[in-house]
Amino acid sequence: MTSNRQGNSRPAVFLDRDGTIIEDRGDLSDPTQVVFFKDTSSALRRLADHFALFIVTNQSGVAKGTITIQDVQRVNDYVEEYVASAGAPIASTYVCPHQSSSGCKCIKPNPYFLKEAEREFNIDLQRSFTIGDHPCDVELATQVEATGIFVLTGHGRNHREEIPSQTIVAEGIREAAEHILASV
Repeated sequence: MTSNRQGNSRPAVFLDRDGTIIEDRGDLSDPTQVVFFKDTSSALRRLADHFALFIVTNQSGVAKGTITIQDVQRVNDYVEEYVASAGAPIASTYVCPHQSSSGCKCIKPNPYFLKEAEREFNIDLQRSFTIGDHPCDVELATQVEATGIFVLTGHGRNHREEIPSQTIVAEGIREAAEHILASV
């Protein structure tokens, strides 16, 4: 895989949403249900000084009929506004509304959205990171030669045994940001 290294390409951090920057409370249909982890704003603000920030989220509740794509958009808008007001603008939020059994091209760990960001925002994927609480978030990084960081928040503690031993593991978003910033 070749990363886009021409011009002013820049690295990015691709964040999972539920269980990584906000509590995983199931299929969220209302922004008032959103609860941020306490270190989310400060961690993302520090990352935004050096990286473009993206959210990449699987929202299979849309396919299951438990939430609508409009519900997901309202929640995403709220998340984006909240972190932007803290000094951490999100360049784009990518949503896969399908179930894993659908075989779609956009569900994580497929790198479809990362490649979209590479093209649309001139991102250097090989200098980029993913952060998430599921093995698919780490596998997503591997698919584009980025670095994956596995967080123990959300479902992370339940899946720790499923990730490769060389994977960077962080207690949460703050510690993940510290790992990333140590590479700058």
